[in-house]
Amino acid sequence: MTAARAAILAEADRALAAQDFARAASLFEEAAKDGDDLSVLLRLAGAHRALGRPRVALDAVHRALALAPLDFTALMLRANLLERIGEPNAGEAWGHAIAQKPDGTLPPQLAAVLAEGERCHAAWLDAKEAGLATAMADIEARADADEAARIARFRSNALRRTRPYHSEPTHFHFPGLREREFHPRALFPWLETIEAATNTIAAELEAVMTAERAELVPYVQYAAHQPLDQWRGLNHNPDWTAIHLLRSGRRIEANARHCPRTMALLEGLDQPAIPGASPNAMFSLLAPGTAIPPHVGYNNARLVCHLPLVVPEGCWFRVGAETRNWRRGEAFVFDDTIEHEALNPSEQLRVVFIFDVWHPDLLPVEREAVAALIGSEAGGAPEGL
Repeated sequence: MTAARAAILAEADRALAAQDFARAASLFEEAAKDGDDLSVLLRLAGAHRALGRPRVALDAVHRALALAPLDFTALMLRANLLERIGEPNAGEAWGHAIAQKPDGTLPPQLAAVLAEGERCHAAWLDAKEAGLATAMADIEARADADEAARIARFRSNALRRTRPYHSEPTHFHFPGLREREFHPRALFPWLETIEAATNTIAAELEAVMTAERAELVPYVQYAAHQPLDQWRGLNHNPDWTAIHLLRSGRRIEANARHCPRTMALLEGLDQPAIPGASPNAMFSLLAPGTAIPPHVGYNNARLVCHLPLVVPEGCWFRVGAETRNWRRGEAFVFDDTIEHEALNPSEQLRVVFIFDVWHPDLLPVEREAVAALIGSEAGGAPEGL
């Protein structure tokens, strides 16, 4: 920077501090002629905004964004100016700014401006969504429940209210399988049979919990030195425990002998048979006030079914962008290799019956290949999952 330009900028800053916005704007414009500088252009825009010249200020902001398209301050200033001149897409511009919000706490004045911008963006999203829903209404009316859910998610993704989530197993990824957070019930006609047996399964849960030799173990168990971090807070933690009936392909006799009807139901299901890995079936016990952090499972060739048995108020489960409240007796199948988490915010125990099944997209020869590969890996399945 030349001495002359430095002197101009110093004088411009003094004029700005004295609220002599006309002189400040003139001096900043002169300084900008010697080469665009992001901070100079933003100060120039601020001076023009203070003078009630939002369109001129916007031109300076656009020059700044040409230098740094993702600059948070410039994007905020642009959105604010568009809102001031009544531009219909000001809400969208606020969305661009919000997406670049830096980590940490903003200064109070900036935080207040951003909060107002978030309200503007939310109103814009609501109006946009209403318009899209109207345009798609006739089509959605012809869709079945699963189709309508996917269409609604398509719209939500387009509006950036939600984002795509993908299968990211920790160990084994079979290519070409459909990625769904919660899979359609129509693919699993046995769900109704499982749900109809809720009281039976719950009674056997009570029996095994009161049995003297019942084995209650932490749900997550792995050596602390292993390169895994997603379950660190719950590794060997009694806040999340399990009563296993089938564990990594082994029948846990101390528990299973108390649950004959539950075991008979499992025999009729399409569970993977993989030495050292599957089938699995357990009662999952989540202590009061316990959160299961976001994590993914180890193998996308299987899916996981939940049958809620004991569900205090407020317990929820998220897979990808969809969050559901567990409801006693309402089973669902999900892909545990898509990021998921859970919370028991209550003061009571939450219990869910969990078991695995083959992914329905796998052909018989592909199932054999999965079983051969995972089964040949010593300890292929992480213990306790």
